[in-house]
Amino acid sequence: MIGRDWTHNGVAPLYAKIAENGYKFVYLTSRNIGQVDNTKMYLRNISQDKCKLPPGAVITSPDRLFAALNREMVQRRPQEFKITALRDVRHCFADTHNPFYAGFGNRATDVVSYRAVGVAEGRIYIINPAGEIRHFNHMYRSSYTSLQQLVDVMFPAFSDGSDGDTNAGARKFQDSSFSSYNYWKTNAFQFDDV
Repeated sequence: MIGRDWTHNGVAPLYAKIAENGYKFVYLTSRNIGQVDNTKMYLRNISQDKCKLPPGAVITSPDRLFAALNREMVQRRPQEFKITALRDVRHCFADTHNPFYAGFGNRATDVVSYRAVGVAEGRIYIINPAGEIRHFNHMYRSSYTSLQQLVDVMFPAFSDGSDGDTNAGARKFQDSSFSSYNYWKTNAFQFDDV
């Protein structure tokens, strides 16, 4: 975080629009717990196009600095902490309910982490250093700015149950596994089928 702005263009407006549709955010990092205050301040201070990142829990590794650095930089296994942390959050909910709708990350290990807690592969997005968002399978390429136009399709509004109405309109949440896209999409050819 020192000397460089790691903020990707369009992230705050995109996340703000997702939050307007009723979604809550969890910010997960394998940084050690000693960096939690700096991480929270960094997230709070991100402001783009008059938008700030939505509030959300910030989960950091409970390890000390060198243990966290060893896991991430030497062993290259940050997913071990992330999977455990995400499972702990998921266990706060009924077994029949997965609180994780989508996952944004910047490494292949984030895909492993999100898959481990049941995030649908079609809702796992990896952001490269240039700010390009790639679908988990690298076939889809976009940016935070272009995803803003698709927020209502990719993150449909839903009711929080308190007022019977949605946060963003008159539409109830529908599981995207039953969307028109998933119904009409063609499956890629599988070599195992030959």
